Amino acid sequence: MINNLALGTLMITLTVLVHTFGLIAVTKVMARMVARFRMHGHRSRVVAMVSIVTGLFVVLAVEIWLWAACYLAINLLPDFETALYFSIVTFSTIGYGDIVPGHDWRVLAALEGINGFLFIGWSTAYLVAAGTRVGPFRSGEHF
Repeated sequence: MINNLALGTLMITLTVLVHTFGLIAVTKVMARMVARFRMHGHRSRVVAMVSIVTGLFVVLAVEIWLWAACYLAINLLPDFETALYFSIVTFSTIGYGDIVPGHDWRVLAALEGINGFLFIGWSTAYLVAAGTRVGPFRSGEHF
């Protein structure tokens, strides 16, 4: 179990770094896109939200791919397609159960589920904040 916890802690630390710097990059790209196209009003808000949602999807995808690569590195799953599918299902907490880790690594998979749950929540909070600050749901305009 110590291997699960050690590797899980390493993966969570790595994905926290990816998520943190990913959100910083998404914010900068969104600001540049809006400024570059010199948009105002509703068009700038749509561009802002599309760039944020796309950026969040990319950041989460990178994190999922890192977990899949981890599973391959420890020979938990036979190929990258299976590892990626398992990682998507685990990170998103869907948990179909059609692919399950071996008994020795099930705590690691559970840690990915917790990691994904937290990061999806973090991304949602970021999206809501962006929607009320620069997006279509600016405070005081609709509510």
